[in-house]
Amino acid sequence: MSQSRVTSWPFIRLYALAFLFFSANSILTVIIPLRSETLGASNSTIGWIMGAYMLTCMFFRPLAGQIVQRYGATKVLRILLLVNGCALLLYPLTGLMGFLAARLLQGVSTAFFSMSLQIAIIDRLSDEERSQGISLYSLFTYMPGIIGPVLALAIWDRGGLNAFTVVMVVIAAGTAMFGFLTPSHADGEGDNEDVKPQPQAGMWSSFGQLFTVPPLSLCTLLMLGASVVFGAVSVFVPLYAHQIQFGNAGVYLMIQAAVIVLARFYLRKRIPSDGYWRKSFIQTVLLLALSAALLLSLASALGPVTFYPAAVLMGIAQAMLYPALTTYLTFVLPQASRNVLLGLFIASADLGISLGGMAMGPVADLLSYSGMYGFCCILILILLGVEKVLRRHLSVPGDKLAKMV
Repeated sequence: MSQSRVTSWPFIRLYALAFLFFSANSILTVIIPLRSETLGASNSTIGWIMGAYMLTCMFFRPLAGQIVQRYGATKVLRILLLVNGCALLLYPLTGLMGFLAARLLQGVSTAFFSMSLQIAIIDRLSDEERSQGISLYSLFTYMPGIIGPVLALAIWDRGGLNAFTVVMVVIAAGTAMFGFLTPSHADGEGDNEDVKPQPQAGMWSSFGQLFTVPPLSLCTLLMLGASVVFGAVSVFVPLYAHQIQFGNAGVYLMIQAAVIVLARFYLRKRIPSDGYWRKSFIQTVLLLALSAALLLSLASALGPVTFYPAAVLMGIAQAMLYPALTTYLTFVLPQASRNVLLGLFIASADLGISLGGMAMGPVADLLSYSGMYGFCCILILILLGVEKVLRRHLSVPGDKLAKMV
């Protein structure tokens, strides 16, 4: 029975809710850069608009962890679904400043939504199934990306603003209705009663643990750097594809999303779920991301021969890194402050995605898109060095936080 809990009906409902919630992003990731460009926005401005979403997530993740732990996932989910619906309705009705406001609201909603569902999944699954649950949750958040980019391009080329408005209204209403009807069991509330009596570290004290808890420091730096590359892909590929012969942003993003989904489903049991640091696994994932960034940098000269294979490699890397690091941390972080510290870690991914647009936009303006992806290669090389240096601090005799293989 325990073998099937991760795919039982209550958890399927949670995964389905994640699918609906993130379905809008797969469309907005393509529509916002294209529409912003037509409104005269530069790469830097587009990067800030796109990056504002995950940057807001970053600031609200730790707070979300505390609030979900205190009040339970169901109450939090119902409020944030309404906020998310309001944000989605702003996109077809406003211009650049409205896009920015909508991204900020979406960021707040996503921070609480993601923490609610992930804490629910983590608290309700056994140690052996934890990595599978996190991987399946992540899988469902990426499934909309298989068809979303193609749908977005169809809306942009043929449907126009009216079609875009209808799609946003349907997604906002459908997600809210499904969320309100999702049963409250398996949402982690039953675990809150056990967690509340435990002493909670203050917010500033939790931030301090980013530097004092070696596993958290290492995972945060790796996730931050890798997410910069992931963010640079999602923000600028829709614009870069126009410079590549036979390049199609919708096809690229569809391939990458499909690979993420397939990898997280078929390879989910290969993600470590024992609390040990698997250096070979992490290094291999980073090398896949490095290879993908290199292929992207060459795509302007070599065309689809390197452009579409980059989507496959980047998809595998993105599919494996986040669940592996998240699962490892669920074993090694102190139980009393685990939810808040997980929020800080996930915030590093949010910050990285934001910097992928905000910091890489000026780099693209200065060096071109090809040069910017070459810069991403250098960043991943630095991450490989960081992993080699900092993993030494995990191996401390007698320290339960320092399991390593």
